[in-house]
Amino acid sequence: MSDYQQQYQSYFDEIERYLQGLFMGGQPYDRLQEAMRYSLLAGGKRVRPVLTLAFCEALGGQRQSALPLACALELVHTYSLIHDDLPCMDDDELRRGQPTCHTVYGEATAVLAGDALQAEAFRLMAQAPELSGEQRADAVLELARACGGDGMVAGQLMDVEQIVTNEEELRLMCGLKTGAMIQAAAVLGCVAADASGETRERARAYGRHIGLAFQIRDDMLDVTASETELGKPVGSDRSEGKHTFADMLGLEGCAAAVAEETRLAKEAVEGLDGSGFLCRLADTLADRRM
Repeated sequence: MSDYQQQYQSYFDEIERYLQGLFMGGQPYDRLQEAMRYSLLAGGKRVRPVLTLAFCEALGGQRQSALPLACALELVHTYSLIHDDLPCMDDDELRRGQPTCHTVYGEATAVLAGDALQAEAFRLMAQAPELSGEQRADAVLELARACGGDGMVAGQLMDVEQIVTNEEELRLMCGLKTGAMIQAAAVLGCVAADASGETRERARAYGRHIGLAFQIRDDMLDVTASETELGKPVGSDRSEGKHTFADMLGLEGCAAAVAEETRLAKEAVEGLDGSGFLCRLADTLADRRM
């Protein structure tokens, strides 16, 4: 196992331990917490919380102080997936190779599980024990901006309402729906490390570029991968008449765009102590097969 893989696994294991300790039940409303845990612990690469821990350590901070912020972000990401899969949205029956939350628990419980995960995320941030009051407030503001009406939710609306007619609008939608949360992941690591405003902007640029590369690669995989590889339905965007990068740029154009966005992401973190891991992560996301 390479140094990069060992570091990623170390971050991953710590995140999993933290998440496993949440929402343990013992209440009359256990079914709600069961649904929350079902989706939260369903697998995934935990890229966003890993980014938070990596940026924190790259800037001289302690990963333990960043852990509540990293996991709060994963709670919000999970809530967004639960709602994204609902019949009123994408109406998907599979997520990460297993039945979606609403398929198992019903639509009402799935909606409530997503609602609860979002609220619990902000509770984790507000109670982060090793951060100052100012850091906690900065973290809450960062996540609220990323997932709210000018962030992830806005991008989701553009997707659902198909408010995309050209590449510029597609880039805007992806920057909101996918990129905003990835940018927040990087910046939250800076918040935990109490980094300067300039450094936070470099982290934001890194997140913006790898977020776009991630989405373009996702559109490519929706054309080239199998349902077994992705763990979710493939080709659904095309069948619903949605515009994708694969349609607009072609697979060769997509590959070139992924390479360029990855280059820009690596350039943004050049000179940081932990840039080696961050650059390798950018390359790994650009080359992913699932």
